[in-house]
Amino acid sequence: MVAVSMRVGTRKSVMALAQTEDIARRLSAASPGLDVEIVKFETVGDTDQTSKLLMHGGKGGAFVAEIRAAVRSGQLHAAMHSLKDMPGNEDTPGLVIGATLARDPPTDALVLRAGFSIEEFTRSRGKGLKIGTNAVRRAAYARRLFPEVEVIHFRGAADTRVRKLDSGEMQRLPSGGEVGPADALIMARSGLQRVGLVNRIAHEFSPQEMLPAAGQGIVAVECAAGDWQTRGSLSLIDDAVARASCDAEREVLWVLNGHCNSPIAAHSTIHGAQMSLTASVLDGAKFIEVTRSGPADRPRELGRAVGLELLDKGAAEIIARTRPQP
Repeated sequence: MVAVSMRVGTRKSVMALAQTEDIARRLSAASPGLDVEIVKFETVGDTDQTSKLLMHGGKGGAFVAEIRAAVRSGQLHAAMHSLKDMPGNEDTPGLVIGATLARDPPTDALVLRAGFSIEEFTRSRGKGLKIGTNAVRRAAYARRLFPEVEVIHFRGAADTRVRKLDSGEMQRLPSGGEVGPADALIMARSGLQRVGLVNRIAHEFSPQEMLPAAGQGIVAVECAAGDWQTRGSLSLIDDAVARASCDAEREVLWVLNGHCNSPIAAHSTIHGAQMSLTASVLDGAKFIEVTRSGPADRPRELGRAVGLELLDKGAAEIIARTRPQP
């Protein structure tokens, strides 16, 4: 039996609301008569646009923890998350991912400040330029692609970051100083698409240039493990391909025990009955990448094999170097 109503929690950002409204439409179409109420949360990651996310327990603490608590308490039936923001190296007692939506493009994109052309950027090869990001993975790849670039701390919702880029706004640092202005940003293509700014993409990085974060482009809907009525409703909008990718890529995170500041990337593709999974761990000194293929109906086994091979090649050493010191 389908629930009469469902309360779905989400962040207040433009992108998060767009994602949640899509979930509501899908649920209503799959279960006629189901009344979906969207409950907006302003998380600590939204209100604090200066601190590094690490200060709030990473993305999981900054964007996920408060909404998860509302699901556990029964205030919400479900919660919307960008899968890449959900910690993959820890258990979530009492909660399960009830649905994964069909994956949006998982790639990263280069956005340039107004008036700065891709031809100018290409000629400079990044020399003397400042590229903004808050993701250590993107920062590591940016330095690998453009060795002479200066990567600066840059936070905010997708539309806010582009506005700050165009206005030449300085970015406040956790230490109290300022940095900037930025000449370019590296952002998720899917995020730009969801806020109507795909036209600002100057270059879309291929996975070979910049491997995406695990789960990037996938929207996940989480609910209480024992709420079988909600789980039944969510199962109707679950995408099998996205679910398999979710399981494979997050298994890599689990095996590596990566923390919120780890430069870990993982991306899978499915062709027929076969899945291919590539994952990498990198910093300024070392780059490790592994690719394996296996049966698409055994994604966790493939993710585990890739993660273990990364460990055999020295991934733990890189992760340890980026782990916060007490």
